[in-house]
Amino acid sequence: MKRNLLLLLLILLGHSLCYSTNSKELKSNEPNNKKINFGLKAGFNSSMFLVSRFKIKDVSIKDYQNNYKIGYFGAMFMRFNIQRHFLQPEISYNISRCEIEFDKLGSQHPDIAPDYASINSTIHSIDIPLLYGFNITKNGPYGMSIFLGPKLKCIWTRKNKITFDNFDQKGIYEELKPFNFSAVIGVAVNISRIFFDFRYEQGLHNISRSVLYDNINTDGSIGVSNLTLNRREQVLSFSLGVLF
Repeated sequence: MKRNLLLLLLILLGHSLCYSTNSKELKSNEPNNKKINFGLKAGFNSSMFLVSRFKIKDVSIKDYQNNYKIGYFGAMFMRFNIQRHFLQPEISYNISRCEIEFDKLGSQHPDIAPDYASINSTIHSIDIPLLYGFNITKNGPYGMSIFLGPKLKCIWTRKNKITFDNFDQKGIYEELKPFNFSAVIGVAVNISRIFFDFRYEQGLHNISRSVLYDNINTDGSIGVSNLTLNRREQVLSFSLGVLF
């Protein structure tokens, strides 16, 4: 009888040790418990521009409308975890699209029917954010974090497409600054290896270097029109990804 009891105790002890070892291995394999994570994500963005200065023929355009258009992106990143904190460098390929529509006459001629023109932008860029994050929740397979940090945007000039529709000038071409900085803030939620990421990005300076155009107007006349455009980009984005 004693031998049977001893054998039963040994079996139960061995089973408990195996279960404890397996649970530790499972926990160590969970993405929230790793010291370094790798990740891939893809998603959509919606861009708009904050115009600080816009003049056509010495007429300041202050009333304009941003028409949102959907862009998209793909990214990869590394995450260095220190308890509840993490540092996350990323690199992504982004395509952002937006339309600015306005009345060329501005508010100086309220009795005349408006004459609308628009600027359509499709901007390709390589974005490199460096984010600091804090895990609000980090229990088992579930996690929720907030993050913020700077981002460097490297604009791919050859891929961009910016059109000026219904302008009086001909041959309008906008030259963008090749490197731009912005600030990023966001929140992420993960369930096991799958995560959702929502963020807001604010440009820190004017992205337009200059606006060039021919001195020939659409009516055939010749003259300088003094077209000036200063704008900053702000972006809302949502992505779905996986952690390794």
